[in-house]
Amino acid sequence: MFNFDVLKQKALKIDLNEKQIQILEVAETLFAEKGFDGTSIRDISKEAKINIAMISYYFGSKEKLLESLIIFKTSGLKMQLELLLEENLEPVAKINKLIELYINRINCNRGIYRILHFELSSKKHEFHLETFAEIKRVNLRSLELIINEGQAKGVFRKDVIVPLITPTILGTFFHFQMNKPFFEELLDLKTEELYNNYIQNDLTKHIQQTIKALLIYEN
Repeated sequence: MFNFDVLKQKALKIDLNEKQIQILEVAETLFAEKGFDGTSIRDISKEAKINIAMISYYFGSKEKLLESLIIFKTSGLKMQLELLLEENLEPVAKINKLIELYINRINCNRGIYRILHFELSSKKHEFHLETFAEIKRVNLRSLELIINEGQAKGVFRKDVIVPLITPTILGTFFHFQMNKPFFEELLDLKTEELYNNYIQNDLTKHIQQTIKALLIYEN
């Protein structure tokens, strides 16, 4: 078992100033457009109008810059989940809200998740993302606490495989994203606004119903 309190202290120690945030946002745009290998520190420096030496000073290397970008973009969900744990809601309502938080957060930051998926799956570069792994462990622990509460109240099944809940949520979302042109045509989502509204409402509701079916005892 990992120490939840230690992880809470470590996982979000990423204090950034305005210049660092500017660099990360420019890097995210370029990595998403041109790929990690297709983007140089010089490209980032030019687009951000910041000296190359300053980028090296702040981040050390392009790999370290990407690692910082991933942590910067994914760590906010951790804080939202911690606040959710403190809310006076029934377990089912907490799970529904957790799903909303996941979908909204990932949809707003889908550029970095696309970069992350490609780089980790290609295995062309070695990244040391222990802090990112810690954030995922902390997020999983938040989910476990909600499910444990539901089990203690007799609402949720005892045989739930908790580590598979998050992949079920994210897998549905990413499948929808990866097949965007198909679903745009199939569901008549002619504009980006319609597409995003569908994600926030219909897709989120579908995922909530799916997870609820996995958690609740059959009648």
